[in-house]
Amino acid sequence: AENLVLVSSGGSDWLEGSGELTKVEDGYRFSARKVFGSGSTAGDLLLTTGVYNDPETGPSVLHFAVNLHDKGVTVLNDWDTLGMRGTGSNSIKIEDVFIPEAGVSLSRPQGVWHKFFDVISPIAWSLVMSVYLGVAESARDIAFERATSKKDDTTIQEQIGAMDNELLIAQMSIGEIVRMGAADGLPTQEQSSLVYAHKTNGTNAAVRTVEKAMAVAGGQGYFRGMGLERRFRDIQAAKYHPFQEPRQHRFSGRIALGLEPIE
Repeated sequence: AENLVLVSSGGSDWLEGSGELTKVEDGYRFSARKVFGSGSTAGDLLLTTGVYNDPETGPSVLHFAVNLHDKGVTVLNDWDTLGMRGTGSNSIKIEDVFIPEAGVSLSRPQGVWHKFFDVISPIAWSLVMSVYLGVAESARDIAFERATSKKDDTTIQEQIGAMDNELLIAQMSIGEIVRMGAADGLPTQEQSSLVYAHKTNGTNAAVRTVEKAMAVAGGQGYFRGMGLERRFRDIQAAKYHPFQEPRQHRFSGRIALGLEPIE
């Protein structure tokens, strides 16, 4: 049990959850197709959600784990993507798997911002965004090493300064998410607003860092052997995690105005 590999579908399920739960004795039968299951080929447990249409309270999202070795679970070999290919984030097909009542860790209303997200957001995005920061930092290092042979070129000097400015923004924004994730104190909606604002700023700056690294490297950066091509592809994935930028703006704006985070 100490060496179990956990896989999450949280980013794709998000507030709405996905998959159908049918009530049976002592639990539920669950069927779903989960996407973006990073590490699924090596995973043991899928931390996921399902939707139960409660006859009294309406649609509820239940949180639980699914044994990835269950006979009703199939990891699909469909992770054929622009970047982040090494994550093996295949879809997972779940057919009529039993979920015990005792295995449900949380039940919440569907589509509503819940305190759970205030708790988990700084922790989860500390992990995820640190990966993209590493991509940006390594792209900068590759480009900088290439540029040292042209250090007297004023255009290269300007490009490196611009690249390092963007990297500094990414480091500060993502570093602040990490700080919040490690801090003691009660989670709040205001903190969640900051987490997602820093995530947006960190994402944009990390993407721009890699773009500028490509410019610093010049034509050589177009060749796969240098390694920038892969980093350019991988960094694009940062833009697709929730909340994407327009929704983050509305989310933070609503909190600032004293409204519920999600309308």
